[in-house]
Amino acid sequence: MIHVLEMNFIPPHRHLQDCSETHAARIQAAARAVADRAGERADALDRDGGFPAEDIAHAHRAGLLAAPLPVALGGAGLDAPAMAPVLADVLAQIGRGSLALGRLYEGHVNALSLVLRYAAPAVIERLAGDVRAGHLFGVWNTQPQAGGLSLEKVGGLSLENSGGLSLENAGGLAPAGDAWMLRGVKSFASGAGSVTRPLVTARRPDGRQQMLVADLEAGTRADLSGWQAQGMRASTSGLLDFTGLPAGPGCFIGDPDDYFAEPHFSGGAWRFAAVQLGGIEAVFDVLRGHLRSTGRGGDPHQAARLGEAAIAVESARLFVAQAARLAADPEAEPDRVIAYVNLTRLAVERAGLDVLERAHRSVGLAGFLRPHPLERLARDLTTYLRQPGPDRALTSAAAHVLGDVRPADRLWRDLAGAPSPDEVPADL
Repeated sequence: MIHVLEMNFIPPHRHLQDCSETHAARIQAAARAVADRAGERADALDRDGGFPAEDIAHAHRAGLLAAPLPVALGGAGLDAPAMAPVLADVLAQIGRGSLALGRLYEGHVNALSLVLRYAAPAVIERLAGDVRAGHLFGVWNTQPQAGGLSLEKVGGLSLENSGGLSLENAGGLAPAGDAWMLRGVKSFASGAGSVTRPLVTARRPDGRQQMLVADLEAGTRADLSGWQAQGMRASTSGLLDFTGLPAGPGCFIGDPDDYFAEPHFSGGAWRFAAVQLGGIEAVFDVLRGHLRSTGRGGDPHQAARLGEAAIAVESARLFVAQAARLAADPEAEPDRVIAYVNLTRLAVERAGLDVLERAHRSVGLAGFLRPHPLERLARDLTTYLRQPGPDRALTSAAAHVLGDVRPADRLWRDLAGAPSPDEVPADL
């Protein structure tokens, strides 16, 4: 009888592991299904205002919108550190199907990660209900720059004088309770007019930045006329005017300036690199399919380009996987995380440019003509690979590498049982 009990007993940690694996498998399968369908619709959405509403609805039905939430709140725990490899795969899968959808979903995941990390329990509970109801979240932090936009005014505000988004005292009174209101705009807001729960930063009267989640109605307050991009058109990244919206502690996320807390601020960039990886893989698959369908894969020059592209794709994948693991490790040194993620950003960009060059050389002029699949994929990927401060990211990472005393084999990983440099005897 004792042996029977022992055979049927499942340790609690094994039960939790099995549950985690079940959620991971379900979400990964859902991501593949959503990505495949999004890929079929992507060409039709390659137009001004072509927002992927059906794909977002599909993602909601498949459980992807709620997936970052803890299981207790109706999600799959995708934001948990142990699920970082799964999240990397999910983001890459969606990016493979549609980079525009991947950009929107990555913003949704980023917003929920910030909410779960910094918000009060009551705020988390309320916003989790909005997620389960199908609201799309996003992170909008970009301020309009004078001379950087074709529009001079939006919502009656002069962009040159707006200074972005600010929190002001409602009715001229000292703020108390919910006596705040918003004034100003955000620019390059992906999903403007469709994201109904954006997480934004607003300048407080003391100059510090406060995170908050605003309640928006779909189809309001957005101006997309300035989004006339070469690629990523379906991401609908426009201007959003928040002027007059009430705000208060009930929608605040964390303390002032929490948004910029490191290593999460810089370290979270691995997520958009994962989406870019999916786009790179899509271009690679088009290249490979072209060589197969034309029977030109045996040409040594074509084979060399395909081999070089395969190296670039796998290099990007390895960088993203390690960045995801390192950024999710609560014991990792913050400077180390930031440096590695910065290198990942540049490594993925380089891989994308290399694969694009080889695909264009192999396919030739046909790859620049619609309806060849490479034409749109190349425009979307080229646009999405542009990112803020790439030179600063590279030189900052280089400074960390220069100052780190660990040898190359231990620069980004810790070998089990190996002593630290200061523990090695000087006479060895």
